[in-house]
Amino acid sequence: MQLAHIPGMKRVKAGILIIIVLIAFPWTGPVHGSEAYLSDIVVSNTRDHLLVYFTVQNCFTQEMNEAIDSGLNTTFTFYIKLYERRDILWDKKIVDTKISHSIKYDSLKGIYEVRFSEENNKVVATRNFDEAKKLMAEVVSLKVMPLHNLKKGSRYQLQMMAELDKIQLPMYLHYVLFFLSLWDFKTEWYAVDFRY
Repeated sequence: MQLAHIPGMKRVKAGILIIIVLIAFPWTGPVHGSEAYLSDIVVSNTRDHLLVYFTVQNCFTQEMNEAIDSGLNTTFTFYIKLYERRDILWDKKIVDTKISHSIKYDSLKGIYEVRFSEENNKVVATRNFDEAKKLMAEVVSLKVMPLHNLKKGSRYQLQMMAELDKIQLPMYLHYVLFFLSLWDFKTEWYAVDFRY
C-alpha cells in the first residue's frame, strides 16, 4: 500500500479486491509536530453495509483535558463522503454525512458521559478519562451505505476528516480569547480508493 499526497488531502491507494476492500494499516500520520490526524483507517463490510473505522490522533491537549475536567462540553465532528470514481465525467458524490461525539464531565457523579450521534445519541458513561477520550476519538463500524447501492466493478473513493466544534463559552468567559485557541483542530481530508 502506498501513500500519495494530493493538495489538501491525504490519499491511500488500495488494490482491487473481489467483494469490497478491507484495509488496515497503522500509519502514524504527518510529521508536523502535534497536529491532529487520522490513523488506523479500515474500510470493510458486513453482508449488507459498507463500514469505516478510524481514529483521531493528537486531538487532546493538556489544556483541553483540564477544561473538560472543569465541565466544559466538547464535541468532535466527523465528516464522511463517498464518491463513485468516473474517468470521463466528474466523480459522483453518493454519500455526504457527518456524525459527532460529545463529552461532558459530571463532577457530582465523577463520570464522563460520551454521546454518539451515529447511535441515536447513545450515551456511554465511564469514570476513566483515558477511556472517555478513546471513545471520543474513535469511529467504530460506522455504516456508510448499504452494499446494494454500490455497482459491481465500479471504483469508489471514501473520504473522511475530523474537527473540533467551536466551543460556546459562557458569557462571562468571552473575554478570555486565548482560551479559544486551545479548542481548534481540524485534520486534513483522508481518502481510500477501492473497487466493489
